[in-house]
Amino acid sequence: MSKSGFVPDNSNIKKSSGTPNLSVNYKQNVLFKRNDQNIAYQLTSTQLPAMLGGAFVDLYMTKGHMREPHWHPNAWELDIVVSGEVQVSILDPDTSSMHNYRIKEGEVVFIPMGWWHWIEPLSEEAHLHLFFNNDQFESTEGSDVLRLTPPIVFQKAYRVSASEVAEAVVPITDTVIIGPPNHSYYQKSYLKDERDERIVVKINEKVVPAEDK
Repeated sequence: MSKSGFVPDNSNIKKSSGTPNLSVNYKQNVLFKRNDQNIAYQLTSTQLPAMLGGAFVDLYMTKGHMREPHWHPNAWELDIVVSGEVQVSILDPDTSSMHNYRIKEGEVVFIPMGWWHWIEPLSEEAHLHLFFNNDQFESTEGSDVLRLTPPIVFQKAYRVSASEVAEAVVPITDTVIIGPPNHSYYQKSYLKDERDERIVVKINEKVVPAEDK
């Protein structure tokens, strides 16, 4: 596995060893499961040793869930919608701008290595194929950043209340991956506080809902 990562050739495959295993059932390797409708399967060189240089995730989600904010420090990502419609949101660190891409079956979004992003279903069900250019790609999850960073750090860095931050992240007890977490505190205290996030635009200085423009 010393050549794990981007590999430009097949030098790991030796003629003297014969043809390596080139087929596997990736659904035997669950990356994360929230429930039967919100689940991700993963295929890397761990499951298929001959597949150096790339990896694959098969992602299923339903409306109301999302692939939580995260980034991949060692791989770019290509998201392909198999069915349904999703919004892929990406923070461009070079321009400090946020980009939201609504894509449906047959459309793709490319996410450069190390860029903060998340995926949210817009249809009742969504199915995506995610491809990575590293057979052992890594992910840094937003839930881990929030739950593992001492609240006092947020207070010192941003002048926000450490106690309020601590209370806000109470539901995040584990790595989320596909959220929201199944936590009674979250269900009771946070879902009721959701706001209408419809986009509005200005026409002749009047605020008009986006669907009416």
